[in-house]
Amino acid sequence: MELYFLALLILIMAAALGSGYPVAFALPGAAIITIFAAAVSGWLFAGNTDAFFHSGGPQQWLSAGVTNLRGVYWEVERDTLIAIPLFIFMGITLQRSKIAEDLLVTMAQLFGPVPGGLGISVVFVGALLAATTGIVGATVVAMGLISLPAMLRNKYSPSLATGTIAASGTLGQIIPPSIVLIILADQLASAVDQASTARKALYKDTTGELTMPSAFDVVSTSAGEMFLGAFVPGLLLVLLYMIYILVYALLRPTAAPAVHYAGKFDFAFWRKVFLTLVPPLTLIFLVLGSIIAGIATVNQAGAIGAAGAMVMAGYRLGDYGRWTFVPAILSLIGLGILAFAISNFEMNLKSIDNTHDWIGIQLGILGTIILSAALIWSGWRTMRVEETLNGIMLETAKTTALVFVILLGAAMLTAAFRAFGGEDLVRDFLNSLPGGFWAKFIIVMAVIFVLGFFLDFIEIAVVVVPIVAPILLADPSANVTAVWLGVMIGLNIQTSFLTPPFGFALFYLRGVAPAVVKTIQMYKGVVAFILLQLLALFIVGLYPQMVNYLPNRVSLLSETAPPPRNPKLQYCLEEYVAEQFAANGTQLQAAHETARNIDLSFLPGDLASSFAEGVDKASNAQALLGEAQTARQAINDASPQYRVLHTKVRDLQTVMRGIDSHIAELRADVNRLPGDANAEAREKRLAEIEKLEAEKEGLQAQIPAEWDSTFKTYNDLVKAEEKALNTYRRNSDSAYGEISEVVATLKGSARFLELEDGLRTQAGRIGNEDAESLAAEIDVLADEFGEVEGASKIRSEVSKARRALEAKTPDPDKAATAMANAIDLYEEQKAWREKAGSVLPDLETYDATIRNTIGARVQDRMPRDVALFVASCSADHRDISLNF
Repeated sequence: MELYFLALLILIMAAALGSGYPVAFALPGAAIITIFAAAVSGWLFAGNTDAFFHSGGPQQWLSAGVTNLRGVYWEVERDTLIAIPLFIFMGITLQRSKIAEDLLVTMAQLFGPVPGGLGISVVFVGALLAATTGIVGATVVAMGLISLPAMLRNKYSPSLATGTIAASGTLGQIIPPSIVLIILADQLASAVDQASTARKALYKDTTGELTMPSAFDVVSTSAGEMFLGAFVPGLLLVLLYMIYILVYALLRPTAAPAVHYAGKFDFAFWRKVFLTLVPPLTLIFLVLGSIIAGIATVNQAGAIGAAGAMVMAGYRLGDYGRWTFVPAILSLIGLGILAFAISNFEMNLKSIDNTHDWIGIQLGILGTIILSAALIWSGWRTMRVEETLNGIMLETAKTTALVFVILLGAAMLTAAFRAFGGEDLVRDFLNSLPGGFWAKFIIVMAVIFVLGFFLDFIEIAVVVVPIVAPILLADPSANVTAVWLGVMIGLNIQTSFLTPPFGFALFYLRGVAPAVVKTIQMYKGVVAFILLQLLALFIVGLYPQMVNYLPNRVSLLSETAPPPRNPKLQYCLEEYVAEQFAANGTQLQAAHETARNIDLSFLPGDLASSFAEGVDKASNAQALLGEAQTARQAINDASPQYRVLHTKVRDLQTVMRGIDSHIAELRADVNRLPGDANAEAREKRLAEIEKLEAEKEGLQAQIPAEWDSTFKTYNDLVKAEEKALNTYRRNSDSAYGEISEVVATLKGSARFLELEDGLRTQAGRIGNEDAESLAAEIDVLADEFGEVEGASKIRSEVSKARRALEAKTPDPDKAATAMANAIDLYEEQKAWREKAGSVLPDLETYDATIRNTIGARVQDRMPRDVALFVASCSADHRDISLNF
């Protein structure tokens, strides 16, 4: 029965949207009406308000709905939504301040002499505006008002002109910073949690293991990673547009003629180009560069963008003579002072302990005051000129409210959709498709593309993505990243602005286009650009590295990079080490042999033997990794044949799990239908259960008899590889740990020898000076010994002396005994530490030789060349389905 209410939910929503009813109220309204109807019907016809719900009931749905609403505005993990009003403010400010107009006019003059140059300039400016405004309507209208008349006047084809303007105006949806990318990141963060749970359940069901290795888990995404992932695909789209226009102009010169600039390319012209281009490019650099460099979060970058747009509007909206650019110059000075202070001083007040750091704080205060003054000055100017700031704030509030109300309504609609079993229906349908992940993915992308003919990008992002994303992300056969899926959906959603009959970019352009341009010409013009978008979608799907590499690179090179021991990095890290062994194996073995011949006989026995054992283990690492690779190759050889059987069995088991789920629902229905009045309904469901159980037995019989033995054989190969890898990892980690400990100990010898005078001096002062002040100095000495590798026993004795002096009743004798023990221990080490310098260079050379291979896993962070290799390696998607 719940299926009827699911259909009613979709019908009401479609009718409301089709009638032009505001989407912000259509989504929650459809959910509320349908839930109310289902609850009342259940109470009237079954005596139970929960009767016509797929699971839970209206009470559970209401609580889930409240949780969803709370998640939109309260959960800390979803704080990236704060960036939405900041970027909207930035975009509207730049549009209202006529910076878009300046860019269009100047770029048209610059590119005009090139065939199709006017169209190329529109694409170029569209890309710049996308990276600064990201607001489709404003961009299309601005370019339509300024460029379209000029293009028509210069005999451009109306179809090419309108298609170029409409397509270029939509670039703001995929080129960061983009509102749609922020919304997609927010939706995908929730979808990843659901996908992770589903994948763990699948692993448990198929393998019988209670826990899934973390290397197989789904990777989440953030708005910053979405920005990074969309950067290259956005540039690809811009490049495709420009190439198309250039080729079109070369093939049909009369449809896109060159437009020669009537003026001169003199100093005044290039000064105008500089003043027009540099500020927007600087703002793009500050916003995107701060995210890419890891300096700022998306929210902080949004604040930077909003402030930068305010400064630019301050000098563009009015002519103040010599004072025109003063606020902008002040803001740059303030930023420069802040950057200098942050780079050269400790700016955390809690960590300041000297006068030098206070200078940094004072510089920071000065820079903040200057920057604040520049922003206030620019804001005052923006307010004065036709109350522009009031209009900007009002438009920002309207747009932000619209986005958030739609998010809230979509949360209610999604909860209702799940309450009626819609999500299970979608999942069962997609999982039943032959062809694995790619069949599901193509169907989903086709549905999103078709929905783009009728729905806005926000509606698609907040209604469709929460339903289909968990299903796609949970599939281990492609093991796609959330950022790649988000960018692919973003590219697809972008077509919704161009596809007739409800392409919003077409509506915007139609509103400002002259009557001479027919609507059918506009429709014809965008067809080529829609095909180019689909081509970009295909290219990015074929080469996921275009999306994944940049986020991986930034993550692995950042200060918060995951440690090399992270399970998700092991496959690629070992690929790097294997390549190094293959390329430099002979030199490494020679280095091991050289290390064995270093004379360490003067060292204590434990240190010398530890180093020798480390060298022996290090020399075995190459062979052990070779064994692991041989085991991996055995898996690769067996995989093609095993995959055929595995796919057949897992498909059958997927259907069987769906039958089990359906049986569980029917049994729940039986329990919810008590009494004689419902006897017929119970019998009907029991008969259906019996039929389903028979169907399940038939499917079970289709599983080949050799499946169990084949699965065990393949699983044994997997375990053999895992055992070989673990042996290699333990051996290498232990080897480098022992070697690096000896090297660190000898490197500390110079500092160790410098502490002798202090140790003897402090020992001689015990009993002759004030215990409290002496204890403080001895404490400093203990810390200094603690910083020297291998001197922990001496530090321990010195600390004992300090504690004896700090006791309520100071005990100088006990302190003197402890210091005497410390001196004895010092003498034991002094002799061999004095000889450390003779072998230390050779040891350091050996350590550096093996650090990035054998010692790669035990480093605090990956070296740059290793991180770049791992970033590239992990940018591709690796099928892990045979592990399930």
